[in-house]
Amino acid sequence: MKKLALAALLSAATTLPTMAADYVIDTKGAHAAINFKVSHLGYSYVTGRFNKFSGNFSYDANKVADSKIMLKIDTSSVDSNHAERDKHIRNDDFLDVSKFATAEFVSTKVEDLGNDKLKITGTLTLQGMDKEIVIDAVKVGEGKDPWGGYRAGFEGSTQIAMKDFGYKMDFGNIMFDLHIEGVRQ
Repeated sequence: MKKLALAALLSAATTLPTMAADYVIDTKGAHAAINFKVSHLGYSYVTGRFNKFSGNFSYDANKVADSKIMLKIDTSSVDSNHAERDKHIRNDDFLDVSKFATAEFVSTKVEDLGNDKLKITGTLTLQGMDKEIVIDAVKVGEGKDPWGGYRAGFEGSTQIAMKDFGYKMDFGNIMFDLHIEGVRQ
């Protein structure tokens, strides 16, 4: 009788709906990065990153379509490894950080493409403008960490046209590489 009751309990537990887990992006441990690359006069590329950002995501491998992500970027933290260039990027030719101190991405749809590949559609707010973008992403992995927590990591790429965000100077597309590791809450 005990075996039958245990079997029924286990069967019921496996049919319960799974819930997406909530994660905070691990920027404190430097386990996340937002990098960019943009053409420099058509001769080479300027690369850089944003040093300050935060965000969170919700993810369930069994129900990927219910996933969500939100990123908030401190635009003044732009870092191209050249102080004078960074000063120019922060002025009103580009990021205009005095008016637009943050950029934000909020997902509106996450599609499971199979083999841990995802298509993340969402709204990027930059320069006070909202534009839909798509991030091609891959789940890198998930599991327990050495400190008793649980983590999930993803990488993705996208690009935006500078003209779509009203930049005074237009060098074409800005390509972004995202590396996101989150700690389950």
